[in-house]
Amino acid sequence: MSVLLRRVRVVNETGEKTVALRPVHEADMDALFRQMSDPESVRMAAFTPEDPADRQRFDAHMARVMGSPDNTLLAITWESEVVGSIGYFVLEGRTEVTYWIDRAFWGLGIASQALALVLAEIGTRPVHGRAASDNAGSLRVLEKNGFRVVGTEVAFASARRGEIEETILRLD
Repeated sequence: MSVLLRRVRVVNETGEKTVALRPVHEADMDALFRQMSDPESVRMAAFTPEDPADRQRFDAHMARVMGSPDNTLLAITWESEVVGSIGYFVLEGRTEVTYWIDRAFWGLGIASQALALVLAEIGTRPVHGRAASDNAGSLRVLEKNGFRVVGTEVAFASARRGEIEETILRLD
């Protein structure tokens, strides 16, 4: 895959803005850590590290993700500000997408546009996505991009300290 530097203009209630994807840089780590340790965001995502506030564990995880040729991780920018990340990886032979948006930017269409840009680059189908079944926003992002529900699983969610239902979606 080529390095993504794609952009799309989005018009919503905040006006016309640009969503862009670019490689994650070391300078992005503070913003990404802040976003991925926000308590409400963590609760909504549900399937997170046991201690999302552990910076050393976060840095080690990001180094593994960014260092693996099986993973693609990109920064999502909104008018040049890093507002999240998006990526894809192969797990047990299945291509899966993942994304995280700063809570201050939820509901603006950023995740949907970023996912559309990534899907245009992924040359294989099917692609899978997962979300906590009560995470209506994340499910809506996947469905707006053509994903369809193919099942559910019950799994332990560290952020909720218990088992919850997770919805599994697929884009053919």
